[in-house]
Amino acid sequence: MGTSPEAHKFVQFLDSVRAKAETPGLDLATLRDVVDSYHRASTEPEGVSYAEVDANGVPAIWAIPEGAAPDRALLHFHFGGAVAASMHSDRKAAGHIAKAAGIRSLVVDFRLAPEHPHPAQLDDVEAAYRWLLSQGYEPQNIGSTGHSIGGAFAVMLALRLLSKGEATPGAILSISPTADFTLQYSTIEENAGKDKMLTRELLEFGRGVWLQNPDLKFTDPEISLVHADLTGLPPTLVHYGEYELLASPAAEFGRRLADFKVTSEVHMMPEGQHSFILAAGRVPEVDQAITQMGQWLKHHLGA
Repeated sequence: MGTSPEAHKFVQFLDSVRAKAETPGLDLATLRDVVDSYHRASTEPEGVSYAEVDANGVPAIWAIPEGAAPDRALLHFHFGGAVAASMHSDRKAAGHIAKAAGIRSLVVDFRLAPEHPHPAQLDDVEAAYRWLLSQGYEPQNIGSTGHSIGGAFAVMLALRLLSKGEATPGAILSISPTADFTLQYSTIEENAGKDKMLTRELLEFGRGVWLQNPDLKFTDPEISLVHADLTGLPPTLVHYGEYELLASPAAEFGRRLADFKVTSEVHMMPEGQHSFILAAGRVPEVDQAITQMGQWLKHHLGA
């Protein structure tokens, strides 16, 4: 993201946080503290209030824009490879998306690995969705959103519901999704050094900590979206950055959406970083993308 001075500053910020995260001998608690500091890249969205709730035993926080549609909701999943980050690290970025859509967003604090390996996170994601239904929200009025591993969870929730023959959310917004856990794709090498958040080592660490079941293959469609049957998914919007390690699987996931005749749009941000929405409110290119995400969600959720 070298087009605006603000984008350049964001790259420098990501670089500085990653340098801390790569300190030798860092314990997991300290690493999580470092990852939580990514929230500093976002500004507080004006006119958005917050309320913490218990969503079926899963901690969550509402981001509520002034004048938000009362009968629509977004269900938002944070980044961090299922190992780090929290509803607090995503609260502001989710608030910016909520404001752009005019729809309140429930930011989910799913459990983390290694204490809670796969599929604990998906169980929490599903529990939070069912809580929204119990609060009177209709499936078609709910948008499933997230970035990084959260961008994958936004899709996995719908696939899980389809496998049970149940109604899915009305729309999916998947940003910088972790769509392929084999880690066998071109942009891991091509974008090494350009992606200022992720490294192959970080991806391998997160994968190993999260996927502890030896019977689960990395190509399993339950975890790698590029191998999943996407039949029946609701309208899906994919955004990713050109400089991400995860760029090629995100693009491949977008192609598969088209193959399965899912109503979809795929947007690649030139020179964009992984999880670029963390720069919400500071980087004009990011704010432009978030405006587009908001309009798309508004359109597909009828807000």
